Amino acid sequence: MKKIGKVLLAFLLTIAVGFTGFTLGKNSSNDNPMMSEENQKHMAQMDAMKKLIDENFLFDYDESKLYDGSLRGMFESLNDPYTSFYSKEEFDKLMESVNGEYAGIGVIVQASEEGYIKAISVFDDSPAQKAGIKSGDYITKVGDKSYSANELEKAVSEIKGDVGSEVKITVLRLKEDGKTEEIEFNVKRENVKIDTVDSKIVEKDDKKIGYIKLKQFEEVTKEDFAKELQSVKAQNVNGIVLDLRNNPGGNLDVCLAIADTFLDEGVIVSTVDKKGKEIVEKSDSEADTTPMTVLINENSASASEILAGAFKDRARAKIVGKTSFGKGIVQKIFPFEDGTGVKITISEYFTPNKTKIHKIGVKPDVEVDNDKDFSLDIENLDKDKQFQKALEVLLEDIKG
Repeated sequence: MKKIGKVLLAFLLTIAVGFTGFTLGKNSSNDNPMMSEENQKHMAQMDAMKKLIDENFLFDYDESKLYDGSLRGMFESLNDPYTSFYSKEEFDKLMESVNGEYAGIGVIVQASEEGYIKAISVFDDSPAQKAGIKSGDYITKVGDKSYSANELEKAVSEIKGDVGSEVKITVLRLKEDGKTEEIEFNVKRENVKIDTVDSKIVEKDDKKIGYIKLKQFEEVTKEDFAKELQSVKAQNVNGIVLDLRNNPGGNLDVCLAIADTFLDEGVIVSTVDKKGKEIVEKSDSEADTTPMTVLINENSASASEILAGAFKDRARAKIVGKTSFGKGIVQKIFPFEDGTGVKITISEYFTPNKTKIHKIGVKPDVEVDNDKDFSLDIENLDKDKQFQKALEVLLEDIKG
């Protein structure tokens, strides 16, 4: 299988790692002969606005924040929640996230249709779970500052911090009577251990089925998944249900490796940039042919959608559940010498059949929903309508 380097794909963060340094300031002069007349006009206008503030604004101000604000506004005007300018402090936190050197509260969040930041998964024994935060809660404030869905990454950056420090999280919780209540939690940050793979054997109709849940695509996932798959197959299973529900994505290389495990020679995914340059990722000829169905839902994003889309287009497995999130774009980070940086959407990815994913998602072969208040749990598979349907579809395929 071809490798293009370490790429992170997630609903929060999708980064092609291979940074390029830039210097801001000196090369932005309106005396630059390489600058267009229109750009020189804009720079002159910025200088005029700055002079107007200096001569008339009543209060003192931080000049560096004024500068950062102008750059931030430039990126916000692009109306892409995944393209952002970061101040030095924000960029430091972003890089901590990329390098895995941070402490958090153990919750996976996603922008919701209602315009809130929604907790889609809370890790077992995490600070968030211990404090009382639940899956389905809408995070409205971090500290005393309010955040909307469009400020998802900024909120996540503020949630992270030093081990042992506390962060105040305000959530909006939907009650059984349909009303909402606002709840505040003081959560102590910790180094959160994430078990990214879980499995179980389910017996039905004299068949043994291996259930494997992929929670994220992290560095450890590739090895953990291989171990869980080996353990499941050692029990002579007749088929596998692969669960990608609530999986936000992660490391592309891990996603490609898992896809390659189950696919024979062919395309897994392709990316295309604004210049039309295409990069195609392929699987080799060796493949595990164990019968399989795949579960997705509205919170399955990015790398999860690549995997589900490849299995669907290549007719490797039937997809069961709800249409996925629809995060089909890739971002690259550009750090600057002054410590600030930007993240820019650089390409879009497509399934093997050239099907668009971004803002559309992967549509399941068999659509089924769970009850509104149902909580996904490996111990609740007997009550899980989506899983039961995936099991039914798989057993039908096995019987042929």
